[in-house]
Amino acid sequence: MTLEILTIPCLSDNYAYAINDSDSGETAVIDVPDAAPILRAISFKGWGLYQIQLTHHHDDHIAGVELLHQAIEAPIIGARADMDRLPPLELAVSEGDTFALGTEPVHVYDVSGHTKGHVAYYYPGAEALFTGDSLMVMGCGRLFEGDAQMMWASLSKLMELPAQTRIYSGHEYTAANAKFAMSIEPENRALIERTRQISELRARGEPTMGATLELELATNPFLRAARPEVKSALGMEGAPDWQVFAEIRRRKDNF
Repeated sequence: MTLEILTIPCLSDNYAYAINDSDSGETAVIDVPDAAPILRAISFKGWGLYQIQLTHHHDDHIAGVELLHQAIEAPIIGARADMDRLPPLELAVSEGDTFALGTEPVHVYDVSGHTKGHVAYYYPGAEALFTGDSLMVMGCGRLFEGDAQMMWASLSKLMELPAQTRIYSGHEYTAANAKFAMSIEPENRALIERTRQISELRARGEPTMGATLELELATNPFLRAARPEVKSALGMEGAPDWQVFAEIRRRKDNF
């Protein structure tokens, strides 16, 4: 693998990511909550910035773009469907598009639900998926613009990716997400163990990003809405999967 991923804490609980292709020397930054920590991080690594990739238009993901772009005039990439709410784009992308970072392909997924026009970026060479506020590690984003059926369709696409794909989402919400997950499946042994591991990571001040999709499928309640044991726990046997997802999202909103 020639790709290195750097997790960059920003604001109070946001993450930006820098991903470097060592073969070409090119680096992309994914989401820009704040320019200063990103500039410090890539300067420390000695990386040159070649792309700015945006997942969605919320201010806590794009507020630092103007300053970053002033410092380093890298092309900005984002969703064609959301381009009227994003900074000016050099490349507007849609579901199914592929572009490159150096020699590495980057695949675009429309993951609308949290917002309409939200995209995720999949790097098969790094087995990495950058999801913004769609699929969260141990959770999913609130449905501010889309509905439950839309978000379930988005998550269902991501669930088809290889099991070893690692998830990099936009916020450090994992401990709170795990606490909620325990309210849905308190006897899920994989979830019990994962909750313990998450507590240990956060006690050391370490990020929880980079969990595998396989682990998410075993423990993230929002990806488990189709599971018979989850439907039974919610008293929703026989309900469509998206309706079970909607009930889980409703419970999380009120947790």
